[in-house]
Amino acid sequence: MFTDPIADFLTRVRNASMAGHMVVDIPASNLKKEITKILFDQGYVLSYKFEDTSNHQGNIKIALKYDKMTKEPVIKKIQRISTPGLRKYSSSDEFPRVLNGLGISIVSTSKGVMTGKQANQHNVGGELLCYVY
Repeated sequence: MFTDPIADFLTRVRNASMAGHMVVDIPASNLKKEITKILFDQGYVLSYKFEDTSNHQGNIKIALKYDKMTKEPVIKKIQRISTPGLRKYSSSDEFPRVLNGLGISIVSTSKGVMTGKQANQHNVGGELLCYVY
């Protein structure tokens, strides 16, 4: 059993995109579903689908996005920031700029999972989950 399901989620997406796969299957959880929705809304994945399985945990199918001309993955880097051994928190006005504003940071706040920009607009701080660019 793994101790960090978010790192497992990010690693599966990273490995599938680097291997050139079109679809990646990930065991579902509510936090992973919210991260998937953010990745879709920000344009990093093509589509996603939540499926129910016989063990009631569910499954997330994510269709990865690639550049039409160069066939390179849209997600250049997806990096875990806060780990179970070392949590990283940030206040609403101190969220870091990822790749000088070209990337996003995904934050878990008291008002739900959102990007760093949205958390700054809602004036809430939280745990920095990952950077995507």
